[in-house]
Amino acid sequence: MSFKRFFLTFTAFTMLTSVSAFAAAPIKIGALFAVTGPAAFLGEPERNTAKMVIEEINRAGGVKGRKLELVVYDTAGDATKAVQLATKLIKNDKVSAIIGPSTTGESMAVIPVVEKERIPLISCSAGSKITDPVKKWVFKTAQNDALAVGRIYEQLQKQKLTVVALLTVSDGFGASGREQLKAQAGKYGITIVSDDTYGPKDTDMTAQLTKIRGSRAQAIICWGTNPGPAVIAKNAHQLGIKTPLYMSHGVSSKKFIQLAGDAAEGIRLPSGKVLVADLLPNSDSQKKSLLEFVKDYQKHYKAEGDHFGGHAWDAVMLLKNAIERGGDSPASIREKLEKTTQFHGVGGTFTYSANDHAGLGKDAFVLVEVRNKDWVIVK
Repeated sequence: MSFKRFFLTFTAFTMLTSVSAFAAAPIKIGALFAVTGPAAFLGEPERNTAKMVIEEINRAGGVKGRKLELVVYDTAGDATKAVQLATKLIKNDKVSAIIGPSTTGESMAVIPVVEKERIPLISCSAGSKITDPVKKWVFKTAQNDALAVGRIYEQLQKQKLTVVALLTVSDGFGASGREQLKAQAGKYGITIVSDDTYGPKDTDMTAQLTKIRGSRAQAIICWGTNPGPAVIAKNAHQLGIKTPLYMSHGVSSKKFIQLAGDAAEGIRLPSGKVLVADLLPNSDSQKKSLLEFVKDYQKHYKAEGDHFGGHAWDAVMLLKNAIERGGDSPASIREKLEKTTQFHGVGGTFTYSANDHAGLGKDAFVLVEVRNKDWVIVK
């Protein structure tokens, strides 16, 4: 047989094998991410990660011999658009489940849609209200802001800092964080002497910081997502404020350091472990998953995999796990998600139940600090 004939025969065989491997219809997974707009620093790595993981799953033979098909829409961070696109995913695209949206406000807006249509949603947002109280069809992968607040307050308690000033963004994420900061203060012996907000598009917060500088605050807690917190870091630096500045997990990526520049030095915040994966002990049950994710993302996108892309990695892998243990119908996926135990993901070790659709404990967070333009673990 000539080489040319052999090559054509082999190619035809490979194509037939590939087609037969995915002879059944694909399992459609919907995704809503803020790929553009102010929250693009969340949505872009989430979209990239979801595509990467699903491509790898399909290359390895899919799930139960069936291909996963990802249908992604860009919400641009707009809650109204998110609702419209969620409806499109369910009615037109006939997806079996949805991952996302990227922000708390969008997630809260989409919840009534998925609950009514009985389609499982795995949100990539952090607001506690997304899953508290429990909604039958709604789960999440981002660590709860309630856990993040606890992690910050534990550190303040350890340092004997009991008087704080709050500066929170006036959106869904900021409102949820502010609620938790106020609700948990008493438990940790914390007194709040200043409680101020800023707008998501504000470009100068010197007025709020000047007010805080005149208070007796021993620490400042800023709650928001980029770029606002980076502006606050710069403003505080410009004003010569030496009061310790804590941020939320909403900025736990290298992007924050890039935006804040020298003003980021010394800032602390609670973060998922992926930011410091290489610094974790080998005994950490998450370390293997974290390093694999970071390596994969670097290979595909020439950038570091971060905390936010990790939320999408967890969402896709949790869905894969649920389908493998059951079927691809929305009802089966929902049931198996709720029975997930000890799933070692990027965001933490997930155990869902009928009473807990967030699935993580406070060990999902480490406290990190910016030192020499990089993240280190605070002991």
